Amino acid sequence: MRCPYCHVDNDRVLDTRAMDDGYTIRRRRCCNACRRRFSTFERMERSSLRVIKRDEMRELFDAHKLFRGIERACWKRPIGTERIQELAQKIENEIFEQFEVEVHSQQIGQIVMEHLSSFDEVAYIRFASVYRDFANAEDFIQEISPYLPQPKNRSQAIKKNDLPAH
Repeated sequence: MRCPYCHVDNDRVLDTRAMDDGYTIRRRRCCNACRRRFSTFERMERSSLRVIKRDEMRELFDAHKLFRGIERACWKRPIGTERIQELAQKIENEIFEQFEVEVHSQQIGQIVMEHLSSFDEVAYIRFASVYRDFANAEDFIQEISPYLPQPKNRSQAIKKNDLPAH
């Protein structure tokens, strides 16, 4: 592995760790020439999964595009980049487990929404507004209604002490 600083191909591995549920290996290296440290990552090469877009065009699955979509949904939320990367990796693993050759973009969107709904409610609503292409406020309200507190039943709201005495 060439050193990114001095470009000499002479280093040693200091530490090796599995990441992303064992799908990635991170190696911490030290250049023997300049003594600077750097990290390298090895990922399993996956088969070429094609995504079928809404217009029936096909393109290669892009994990970075998945990450960017989740990152946009989590914008200005108290969620670290590492947690977003972990979620994106989890979703990517699920996609590759379920589909071998082709997957519809709608199926990917549905998987992302399932994960975001338990990850962060605001990120879920943001993603849903783009994914489902909300046309008006009614669409928005319909999507968030399961997350709003439900009004109490009128019979539950009236307590025994609140009833007039006879």
